Amino acid sequence: MKHDVRLATRGSRVIGAVVLAALAAGAVAQTAPPAANSGRTVSDQSIPDNTGLDIPANLQIFGKVDPNVRKPTAIVNDSVITGTDVDQRVALIAMANEGAKLSPEDRDRLKLQVLRQLIDETLQLQEAKTADITISPAELTQSYDAVSKRFNRTPVAMTAYLRETGSSDRSLKRQIEGELAWQRYLRKRVEPFVNVGDEEVKGIIDRLEAAKGTDEFNLKEIYLAGNATNGQQVYANARQLIQDIQKGGKPFDYYATQFSEASTRAVGGDLGWVRAATLPPQLAEAAQSMQVGQVAGPIEVSGGYSILYLTDKRQVLTADPRDARLSLKQLTLRFPANTTQAQAAVRAEAFAQATRNLRGCGTVEKVAAGIGADVVDNDTVRIRDLPPQLQEVMLKLQVGESSPPFGSAEQGVRALVLCGRDDPQSGALPSSAQIQGQLEQQRVNLRAQQKLRDLRRDAVVEYR
Repeated sequence: MKHDVRLATRGSRVIGAVVLAALAAGAVAQTAPPAANSGRTVSDQSIPDNTGLDIPANLQIFGKVDPNVRKPTAIVNDSVITGTDVDQRVALIAMANEGAKLSPEDRDRLKLQVLRQLIDETLQLQEAKTADITISPAELTQSYDAVSKRFNRTPVAMTAYLRETGSSDRSLKRQIEGELAWQRYLRKRVEPFVNVGDEEVKGIIDRLEAAKGTDEFNLKEIYLAGNATNGQQVYANARQLIQDIQKGGKPFDYYATQFSEASTRAVGGDLGWVRAATLPPQLAEAAQSMQVGQVAGPIEVSGGYSILYLTDKRQVLTADPRDARLSLKQLTLRFPANTTQAQAAVRAEAFAQATRNLRGCGTVEKVAAGIGADVVDNDTVRIRDLPPQLQEVMLKLQVGESSPPFGSAEQGVRALVLCGRDDPQSGALPSSAQIQGQLEQQRVNLRAQQKLRDLRRDAVVEYR
């Protein structure tokens, strides 16, 4: 994970790829599994009729359905999705997540998820075409070149790299085309019909003012649907996901995008800023007991289980010390290739001694030159934009002091020197325009989900 102060955010979204987030690995809190005769486990005679479907109480399954046997090929309204399309998209996801290594079981699950995503993508492209929306080759090339640049490669090198990893430029361009076409369709056919009234905005502002001082939580969620029949297996799957997340090999967004069955899957499971009162009781209780950077679950909720990740928390309209903007100088001492852990420890100790001898920011360049370190300045870093471990450190520093060294044998050692701090004066109330924009975007997203459900319902899909 990069901690350079030049990077003001924790991650970046690559167009046509997946969300790449540099999230700090947190502690994992797990709840006890549900008892055999409690929670959502009920007898055949007491199955709640809350589906609106005519399902027999003592049903019997005739035949066997094993989705892992089905070949990942489909025809969607005469558009063909091949096994190669699926394999290349799986490879693209693995590449975008820093070459994530997948077990055979994970790869099989991911293939099924990718096939569903490709079906949705095909339906979106088909619907965009009915609105006379097409993405020109020039636009695709421009977006592809931008993605290549974010991977620090030329377009030619990016194409070669994709092929080396088992994907292709065609697969990436197809995903770019799908995203751009659907966004343009929403702007043309959905956004013009979304309206937010002044009274509604005023009501939200009034509620915000009434909620001043209330805790808010920035949460991400993985939701796995379960029922009385498969609840224990779903619970076990959730436990396995938590163990994988705890290893820190991939960001939480990756697991949410691939495995969550909630509509927030498309945005990496992001629930945004929420208050406990707006959450189901089980999730509210978990959020209130979590620390920033922590994962909790599996949490039994209506219809399944949830895994929560707390990325941040704050109080409504209340100044938060972590909103302070810092003026920093970062010292970076890079290690030669193949540096051992023991060698790194020795170099880090010498680096630590040098930073302890700092006498304010005016001496940083001189000290850096003496030990062969690089210096980077940044005057606009918010404390909350730093990894959780560094947030606690920076909150306690006085101007002129240095953080303890941090880093690794591979990436070298770093330290942050605090040169100035601009503390927040008060919690800022969002403007009417900001609230209106957020409401409009929420409604566009909701209508987009409804439209996609309609497209799925009307689609003719043949699996091969």
